[in-house]
Amino acid sequence: MNKILLGATALAAFLPTAVAARPMTAADMHAMHRLGDATVSRDGRTALYSLSTTDMVAGKRSTDLYSLDLTRPGAIPVRLTTTPGENEGSPAFAPDGRSIYYLSSKSGTSQLYRLSPGRKPVQVTHAKVDLGGFIVSPNGAKILTYADVGAGCDLAGCPTKAAASGSARVYENSGFVRHWDSWATPGEYSRLFAIDLATGKTISLTATLTGHSPGKPFGGNEELSWAADSQSVFFTMRQADAMEPRSTNLDIWQVRLDGSAPVNLTAGNLATDTLPAVSPDGRTLAYVAMDRPGYEADRQELRLRDLATGQTRQLADGWDRSAGEISWSPDGRSLIVGADDTLEHPLFRVEVASGAVTRLTGEGHTGNARALADGSVVYTSNSILAPDDLFRIDAAGRTTQLTNVNRELLAQLDPVTVDRFNFTGAANDRVWGIKVKPVRNSTLPIAFVVHGGPQGSFGNGWSYRWNPRVIASAGYGVVSVDFHGSTGYGQAFTDSIRDNWGGWPLEDLKRGLAFATGSDPQLQADNACALGASYGGYMMNWIEGNWPDRFRCIVQHDGVFDARAMAYETEELWFDEWEHGGHAYYEAPQAFEKWNPVNFVSRWSTPQLVITGEKDFRIPYTQGIAAYTALQRKGIPSRLVVFPDENHWVLKPKNSQQWYGEVLGWMSRWTKPAPR
Repeated sequence: MNKILLGATALAAFLPTAVAARPMTAADMHAMHRLGDATVSRDGRTALYSLSTTDMVAGKRSTDLYSLDLTRPGAIPVRLTTTPGENEGSPAFAPDGRSIYYLSSKSGTSQLYRLSPGRKPVQVTHAKVDLGGFIVSPNGAKILTYADVGAGCDLAGCPTKAAASGSARVYENSGFVRHWDSWATPGEYSRLFAIDLATGKTISLTATLTGHSPGKPFGGNEELSWAADSQSVFFTMRQADAMEPRSTNLDIWQVRLDGSAPVNLTAGNLATDTLPAVSPDGRTLAYVAMDRPGYEADRQELRLRDLATGQTRQLADGWDRSAGEISWSPDGRSLIVGADDTLEHPLFRVEVASGAVTRLTGEGHTGNARALADGSVVYTSNSILAPDDLFRIDAAGRTTQLTNVNRELLAQLDPVTVDRFNFTGAANDRVWGIKVKPVRNSTLPIAFVVHGGPQGSFGNGWSYRWNPRVIASAGYGVVSVDFHGSTGYGQAFTDSIRDNWGGWPLEDLKRGLAFATGSDPQLQADNACALGASYGGYMMNWIEGNWPDRFRCIVQHDGVFDARAMAYETEELWFDEWEHGGHAYYEAPQAFEKWNPVNFVSRWSTPQLVITGEKDFRIPYTQGIAAYTALQRKGIPSRLVVFPDENHWVLKPKNSQQWYGEVLGWMSRWTKPAPR
């Protein structure tokens, strides 16, 4: 087992109480400064990043920009912007490394601003809509930007239309009717525009296509790339036709700025192609591709395309990990890649010539990697113990922490320990888990947390939603298992949950909890609550009927209760159909009913807290209401919490604090948390 301890040394199974101010709370979690949008100047001398602060009274966040001199060890970050009540983010250097561009809401909408040394910020764009993001062209003359605009509209606005006769939205043979947390507006898409920074001339790049670029709901700059000559753009898009809810066929397109039509470069692959990144010399396009249409969690393989010949080859085909982020080294000889790997999300260097893979970082969840000419890499990293900071790893593998934005707050909090463990799970496979515990000299009740996805990992990363440090600080031993279907263990392990939702994963959970309690006497084996959201919420409902005598209470957040209803209510049909053998419900109802929690309600007996959001279109809130109805009808102690302004996640600071109050209050009712 591998152990991390913050602020104390692990001495024995029962650890002495550390001298610290207090346990961490949800309020502390939201009080943390959030570092993001990290980037580095072309010469490698300066880093930029955004830093957000939460006003807990107003329940709002404000974001400022900072620069950091990378040439001076121990340099103090310099705040570049400070506009009370406004947000400045997404910083990017001009090619000369002196001026910076960024987005700000100062004008009332999200627009592009430029900040030059010794001068006040200048508003560059005056669009009628919010800009979603931007990338400066390599020659510094243009920007690529995107915004949600309707049919016939552009950044300057829309033509005058006759007033509608009513308020109804009308759909016919369309793609998504609603997606994630928003109803689709017919004819409105995220479209790309190129703006000449000298003249303001704007070119609409994707007006002839039907679809979003970047994709909804989470796509951003990672789906876009300028050509090295600044004369064309590469972008990711999926056709928004009647097949869209069933399709994972994202393609990479190229569009030139001369007005010619966009060209689909990956039309031959009906699965996902995305994350385009052009090499420094402009000759090669790197990207990731999946092989199986309809499967969103297929392995993202590295591909290289010769832009002159169109010839494409796979890179590192023997590396059984899924590339999540990619960027080029300045010399074009390697790619820096982020990927899940056994409870961590480290960086890897992949050699372009040979495909050789070298792991660069150790523990933590990395992101925003920028390779420098001296062989070093600047990146962000977080862990269960702390949110993101900026780090640098040099060519010799030495790591330096460059920022410590939450030093003062973290120093006030009681320490927690983090342990990894592994055991023999279903199919005799090695399965990994993680434990997070407060430093207490008493035994601990258990919070058994099941992650969502299901293709995901409850690994060593910080979360502003399900934060294990907050739960552990309330007096619980947090235990989680990366069951079959999780990521970071090879594609076969991830694939194994298909047609198996309530099978091997449940067996892993049973064996994992038994191993954790059998090997750690500090954990109270007979005093546990189970918690989960999304697939984890499904598993809570499944446990109610298929492991009904194990837990004192259950917390079920946005989980599937009735697989039949889910098959027709959810928006991304490709996911639900793939997970049940690639069929619609009416084609193979038995595949859905085999693992359907509603079929086992007669066995339910465990007290359950049900949480849902009215804006959740992934697993609609009616699933939560149905579960609560079943619990009430059976006379099982139960409580329903509905957030009218949240989606599949609880994001607003005040709502999040209420969420933790409900969850920890429910657990405390049925277990007794360990005292400090």
